Amino acid sequence: MRKGAITRDAVLKAIAEHDELGRQAFLSKYRFSEARSYLLLYEGQEYDSKAIAGVAHKWDHGGALLPEEFSGGKDHAAAWLKPAGFQVKAVKNPDWARDEIILACHLVMTNGWKGLDARDPRVVELSELLQLMPIYAEADRNEKFRNPNGVARKTFDIATRHPDYSGKPTNGGALDVEVLHEFLARPEEMTEAAQLIRQGVTDGELQALPLAEDEELDDYSAPEGRLLLRRHRARERNKGLRKKKIASVLRQGGRLSCEACDFDFEEVYGERGAGYIECHHVVPLHEAGEGRTKLSDLALICANCHRMIHRRAPWPTPNELRASIESRRTVQDRATVGVVVQQRSTATTATSPAL
Repeated sequence: MRKGAITRDAVLKAIAEHDELGRQAFLSKYRFSEARSYLLLYEGQEYDSKAIAGVAHKWDHGGALLPEEFSGGKDHAAAWLKPAGFQVKAVKNPDWARDEIILACHLVMTNGWKGLDARDPRVVELSELLQLMPIYAEADRNEKFRNPNGVARKTFDIATRHPDYSGKPTNGGALDVEVLHEFLARPEEMTEAAQLIRQGVTDGELQALPLAEDEELDDYSAPEGRLLLRRHRARERNKGLRKKKIASVLRQGGRLSCEACDFDFEEVYGERGAGYIECHHVVPLHEAGEGRTKLSDLALICANCHRMIHRRAPWPTPNELRASIESRRTVQDRATVGVVVQQRSTATTATSPAL
């Protein structure tokens, strides 16, 4: 039995059996619980997506899947039902993403670090903006996704975690506190980030960026949020700009070596490495607006140094990373010299004639 290989006809048969038995009897028969993540929508009715998907296997493969054999989330049941032409919707809304909290935190900051009412026009406007953000798919949202009430609650989650707040905090999460402290530590930079996110969503630029890169960005640390990081990565991967940067360096008599560690791909790998090196966009996320990327905004970096730059915020510049590498090499060289001296001293002592 190949999990997830279910046809529309099999799903319809599972729905028919569900309607004939009734919800509780159907769930009990196949040992499923009520859906916690996604519901299947069909002809105005809601069905437990995991149970329907599991039972559909009976018609295509001769046996239903057991509840413990798969999940009802977007990687299994929900994902299997969509190709069969069915609509699914989230039972509850996803947690707030860092980018969303950045916008909410900026609003709270402009309001003197106080929460806002759901009827406040600024809350209504932010609610509409959050619903446009290209972070969560429609299937992951329900009808209350980032509505004014939810946005207002989030402003109080943030406001009541401010160090000067003396009352009992509301039920905010750890990410609320992280973003709040980023605003307190560097308000101007985070304000610029919030404005860039808002601008990018409003003009549609951020919606046009590919979503598939998100998994590749999991090891990247960026307090300014995932959307600006996507744009940053897209600029680094612009093949035309990369070719122009490489050509510019070669015209000036330079080498295609890492600006941080001097690694030269051709020198190490020969012809296979000729002409290869990565580009790093050196302009900080909170400053990288819509202006055209200049060649001076790009640095030639090896893959290892590129990943190390992005791994932890704040990101070092290539020159700062170079200084760190050279400092570490100096310490290691001194340690090596010390060991050699100690070994020689020990050897000399051991071979000296006794008096």
